[in-house]
Amino acid sequence: MALSNHNCDVLIAGGGPAGLATAIALRQQGAGVLVADSQRPPIDKPCGEGLMPDGLRALAQLGVPLDRGHGAEFAGICFVSGQSRVSADFPSGPGLGVRRTTLHQLLLDRASQLGVRFSWNTPLVVKPGLNEKPSLAAEPIAFRWLIGADGCSSRVRAWTGLEAVRQNLASRGSRRFGFRAHYRLASHSQPWPTHVEVHWGRLGQAYITPIGPDEICVSAMTRHPATRLTEILSAIPFLRDKLAAATPTTHERGALTLTRRLHRVTGGNIALIGDASGSVDAITGEGLALAFRQALLLADSLAAGSLALYQARHARILALPQRMAALLLLLDRHPRLRSGTLRVFAAHPALFRSLLAVHVGAGFGRGEPFIPGFSQPAKNSEVDLC
Repeated sequence: MALSNHNCDVLIAGGGPAGLATAIALRQQGAGVLVADSQRPPIDKPCGEGLMPDGLRALAQLGVPLDRGHGAEFAGICFVSGQSRVSADFPSGPGLGVRRTTLHQLLLDRASQLGVRFSWNTPLVVKPGLNEKPSLAAEPIAFRWLIGADGCSSRVRAWTGLEAVRQNLASRGSRRFGFRAHYRLASHSQPWPTHVEVHWGRLGQAYITPIGPDEICVSAMTRHPATRLTEILSAIPFLRDKLAAATPTTHERGALTLTRRLHRVTGGNIALIGDASGSVDAITGEGLALAFRQALLLADSLAAGSLALYQARHARILALPQRMAALLLLLDRHPRLRSGTLRVFAAHPALFRSLLAVHVGAGFGRGEPFIPGFSQPAKNSEVDLC
C-alpha cells in the first residue's frame, strides 16, 4: 500500500514468518510497526512445513491459533535407518503440518488485523557505514528501533557489523543443502502414518510431513552440493517404493541449511531475529518455533525500553536446538553409530520419548513478565498508526 510517511516506532526488514511474528508481538504491546520486504505475499520458502507443539503454543500467544483445518496433525516423530525404526508421540499434544504459504497468509492476516503497516516489493536499502541511514523507496525512514528479519544472508546484520560467529561444537560442519517438494498420494495407497518420518539414506536424510488428508511434504538434506531430491529419495528404498505411485504437486525447491550462532544479536537500537540472528540445521524442525519465541521475547524487551533482555536471553532459545542439531549431525556423519543408537532407542522406547519431550520443550516461557512501555491499542477502536 502507498505510505504517507515512513515514520514508525519499529521498522522490520523482512516480511517472512519471523518478521511477521515480530510485528504481531510488538503490535500486541502497542508499538507502531512498519514491515518492508522486497517480495510480495504470500512468501514461500523450502522447509519441512511441520510445526512442533512448542511452535503452536507460541503461535497461540501471537493470536494465530492453528488446528487440523489448516493442515494435518501428526502425533510425533519416527526415525528410520535401514531396518531400524523407532517412534514416539509428543507428550503435550500433536504437531501440525501446514503449507508454508498458508502459514504466511495467517500471520499476515493477524498482523493486518492489528494495524501493522506494510511496504511490499520495496527492499530496505542499507549502505556500508552506520552513518548512512537506511532508506525505503528512495526515501529516508525515521524509526526508534530497527529489526533485521531478513534471513541467513541478512543485509542488516552485515550493515551493523554483527557478523561475528561463535565457533562451537554445534556449528561445526553443519552447512548442508535442503530440498522440498509436495506429493499427492494415490487413492489406493495407505494413508501416511500420523508421524513425521525421518529417513536416513546413503546420500542424506529425507523427512515426510503430512499436510493434508492425501498430501505430504517431502524434504531432504544432503552434504553433497550436486545431489538433488530425487537422488536422495532413490537411495532410500522404502521411500522410493512408497512414492512411486504418488503425484508431484509442486516443483522441487532448494535452500541452504546451517547451524550458526552469533556473538551478539543487538547493537545500539538494532536487533536481529530469526535466521538473521542465528540458525539450526533444518533436521531439528525447530526453525519456525525459535523465531516465534524470539519474537515474543523481543516484544517484552522493547516494551521495557531496551534490547538488554533480548540480548541476554536470545542464546538460551537457541542453545537446546543447537545441541540437538549437533547430535543429529553426528549420527548423520557416522552410519554405524546411527544404527547402534536407533537400536538402543528401539530397545528402550522410554529413552526416545524422553529425548523427544526435551526437544519440543514441554513448558517453555516467553521470558520476564511484561513491563509496560508501549501504550496498548484500544479494543474495537481505530488503531493509531505512526
